[in-house]
Amino acid sequence: MSDDVVVSLPGNGERFERGERVITIRVDLPGLSALEIEFDETFDVSPHEHDDHVDAFYVLEGEVEFTAGDETVRVGPGTIVAAPPGARHGFRGVNGRARVLNLHAPDAGFNDWIRSL
Repeated sequence: MSDDVVVSLPGNGERFERGERVITIRVDLPGLSALEIEFDETFDVSPHEHDDHVDAFYVLEGEVEFTAGDETVRVGPGTIVAAPPGARHGFRGVNGRARVLNLHAPDAGFNDWIRSL
């Protein structure tokens, strides 16, 4: 396998337990970070914007409520939400545990920020 290719098998990654959430860094590349985030209904990321990267989410399990601009949408597994630079977005858990794959392109220092918490 090439040293440039990242293969992250199930259960791999750097795991960080943070109260109501567990964050696992699955991919750490300058152009892309991929994090698996598990959380409960008390977890809430207030609406915000990024000016330097796309922030995208793929819902793996459970229900998640996303702020998308001025709207709020409640979605389930199989849904993708992608916020380009400058787009207002946020999310929170509803009705028990949820799990999302969170992608940042480029990474823009997000993985280092997670490690520093």
